[in-house]
Amino acid sequence: MFEKVTRRAKRPTKPKIKVVDLFCGIGGLSHGLKLEGFDVVAGVDNDKSCKFAFEKNNRAKFIGKDIARFTSTELSALFGDAPIRVLVGCAPCQPYSSLNRRKLSKKMARERWYPLYRFMRLVSAVQPEIVSMENVPDLSNAKKYAVFDAFVKRLRELGYHVFFKTVDASRYGVPQRRNRLVLLASKLGEINLISETHTAENVVTVRDTIKSLPILRDGSVHANDPVHRSSKLSPLNKRRIAATPKNGGSATSWKHDLIPACYRKESGKSYMVTVYGRMRWNDPAPTMTTHCTTLGTGRFGHPTQNRAISLREAARFQTFPDSYVFAEEGDFNITQMARHIGNAVPVLLGRTIGKSIKRHIRASVD
Repeated sequence: MFEKVTRRAKRPTKPKIKVVDLFCGIGGLSHGLKLEGFDVVAGVDNDKSCKFAFEKNNRAKFIGKDIARFTSTELSALFGDAPIRVLVGCAPCQPYSSLNRRKLSKKMARERWYPLYRFMRLVSAVQPEIVSMENVPDLSNAKKYAVFDAFVKRLRELGYHVFFKTVDASRYGVPQRRNRLVLLASKLGEINLISETHTAENVVTVRDTIKSLPILRDGSVHANDPVHRSSKLSPLNKRRIAATPKNGGSATSWKHDLIPACYRKESGKSYMVTVYGRMRWNDPAPTMTTHCTTLGTGRFGHPTQNRAISLREAARFQTFPDSYVFAEEGDFNITQMARHIGNAVPVLLGRTIGKSIKRHIRASVD
């Protein structure tokens, strides 16, 4: 008599997914994707000072190359035989600012736009199943920039379903008002971004994000957190921040002798609201930039303390976990680190992109 054997039904195996991150910086986008369970195998960036932080926190290979020298053969090798290949990236956005646009000739502009054209060429050669790009909103204005229109057109010619939208990152839990263009493209079917998780009534605020951090003087470092350090202010800037009303004040409250000469002119008066200002406790922070720890480059003053925000505060606004290691011990360069942090894709926006791709893959392969 044969013994009856019962077998458990096999669960369908998840398709193996590999991700390569172009223009990866220190890994904000990669980290968000890793936190969503993706296998980020490598990041590519020509700024080799990003190597330590990217590799330390993401356990992925950093390839220190200009995009012009990174070949489709190298990209294909990184993907290997993965059935689902995801290529993501945030091409440098400086060429797309209105100031740079006025200054650049057509030839110079194309040279500056080369990273995005190269991104497009890599997609054309390798044709990964899914592509995602994050950039400045103005890039999608076809009347100003032919490059994005050409990028989308080429994706569609290659058989991709394309979605793009300008989003405010604060509507996805990022504690800063950061408008970004997010593109998703897939050969597996229709793809789009998940619904917003926050509204104007429940955005994450400056208070939610940094109120718990210890008080800090300008130019000092907290004994227990080397990333909680702030830039040293000049005597004049100390007077300026002291004269700026707390919780949202601006340079419009200053006496005449505190106002820089360039802002005393009629043409400079409009900038007085946007520079040297303090953040508001109950609002999201302004967009983090490469100079986000410098008092005079935006509304980067602490809401109540007489200093610019610290590196730790900037990192929190970019939703990096406090455990993220930005530099080797003893190798802190506040200017370089501020640039690294300000250039990054907020980790939580990276997770949003990751959630969107996961949902899409599940719907496509089930």
